[in-house]
Amino acid sequence: MQDYLGISHIIWLKCGIAGDDTDGHVDDLARFVDPTTVVCAYEEGNDENAVSLRKNYEILCQSTDQDGKKLKIVKIPMPGNIECNKKRLPASYTNFYISNKIVLVPTFESEKDKAASSILQELFPKRKVVGINCVDLICGFGAIHCISQQQPKCKS
Repeated sequence: MQDYLGISHIIWLKCGIAGDDTDGHVDDLARFVDPTTVVCAYEEGNDENAVSLRKNYEILCQSTDQDGKKLKIVKIPMPGNIECNKKRLPASYTNFYISNKIVLVPTFESEKDKAASSILQELFPKRKVVGINCVDLICGFGAIHCISQQQPKCKS
């Protein structure tokens, strides 16, 4: 990747979340919200995602940016077990979309929806965070970020 893409620094996370058909799609795990801040999916308790997400969090806490500076890592909860036809789906609040003025965050009719939106609102103080119910969308194994690609306005 370094040779072909000109990348000088890579942070490699170890594990994806349960139900992810890509075996670790990063937009379900962690996202940069500015050049030095990463929001990281985190699960408490005995959920099947807890151990792997804690490992990813620990990796990020020990990681640096391309200039060797420590990153600020912010935990964001997982919505819990979201299922369709008795199969676990890869529901994660990190699958959000950033536009010029708003951030669209997936919601899953979970008690954790509000907490996740609040965390993102603090991280994006100049944008309005808007929750979008993605219960039906996640049945296709993706959410807002998966179905879109943002192109924020370039600064002149």
